[in-house]
Amino acid sequence: MNNKIKIFTTGGTIDCDKIDANTNEYFFTDTHLPKMLEQARNKVDIEIEVLMMKDSLLMNDEDREKITKKCLSCYENKIIITHGTDTMPETAKYLGERVKNKTIILVGAIIPYNKDSSDALFNLGTAFANVQLLPKGVFISMNGKVLNWDNVKKNKKLGIFETLI
Repeated sequence: MNNKIKIFTTGGTIDCDKIDANTNEYFFTDTHLPKMLEQARNKVDIEIEVLMMKDSLLMNDEDREKITKKCLSCYENKIIITHGTDTMPETAKYLGERVKNKTIILVGAIIPYNKDSSDALFNLGTAFANVQLLPKGVFISMNGKVLNWDNVKKNKKLGIFETLI
């Protein structure tokens, strides 16, 4: 039985080093995931692969197809994808319609990991628990909640994820 968890990083606020206050442009150097996992004292067998480092507002279906192909072709059945929160529901829907045989959790942060009061570690820890406990399917794990890919939206005013209904 394969218990290893594959983590794909795509950028977003969780990995952002700096956000330009004037242009709202995101700047990245490298993923913060290894440092986050060390800080959290992770003992789960994982493999991290950086797919891209993008603000999710700049993601398109070509990027989503790349993520989908990686999910379908990887050996692992449990996958965590770090992703920007603005278009996380769109990517979850794209994956949910195409990947049926794996457990996939999309996770991000409203406040970058490297800033005070970040929600990144909490969200990542919740994603780790969810990917190990949930059945096959695609989910968003944010704000202590787990939401199905086909029934989720981001409430941008409140900075939280909610069910559509």
